[in-house]
Amino acid sequence: MEPPCERYVPGYGDANAHFHVIGDHPGIHGGIDSGVPFTETAPSEALQAALVEAGLFKSAGDEPTVDRTFLSYLYMCFSETEPTAAAYADMERFFDAELRAIAAHVLLPVGVRATEHVLSNYTARSADSLDMAQLHGQEIRGSGFLVVPIADPAKWANDEADRLVDALRTLQATDYRRESDLGRFIAGSEPYFVR
Repeated sequence: MEPPCERYVPGYGDANAHFHVIGDHPGIHGGIDSGVPFTETAPSEALQAALVEAGLFKSAGDEPTVDRTFLSYLYMCFSETEPTAAAYADMERFFDAELRAIAAHVLLPVGVRATEHVLSNYTARSADSLDMAQLHGQEIRGSGFLVVPIADPAKWANDEADRLVDALRTLQATDYRRESDLGRFIAGSEPYFVR
């Protein structure tokens, strides 16, 4: 999947991920030089540190070692200016194909735009007038996905990192997987789980 632009930041991480961290674009969350989403900026380093502490990364850096985690952007092309609504719409096909190919159990949208997109397209919840401070680290059931919004790390203040770490640790201690047993539709008594 190559987008129609010269410089872009492709998805990165475990193709069988349980967790999919979704950002806006490289101009906000970084990665244009490293080629890895959520790198090269102080807010991205803060997010990576929280994900290491929560157990979703084994190590941080420009080539982080992930654990059951995939990272990508809604708009993967590098742009000197804010992408237009038409540009986001044109790139939606790439993001949606990637999201469905990874088929993670938990979506972790970072920031307002990613959270609005995920809530509007992958849950029954309205994305109107989001309060990211309230949604940060909260579990929202979606259509086939569990969604845990993350406030923009550039705006984190007091305890946002700790709240995120606690929420992700609590989530991992539960059966967060979004699977269905289709074994009842095939011969035999063995379960057949699909995401």
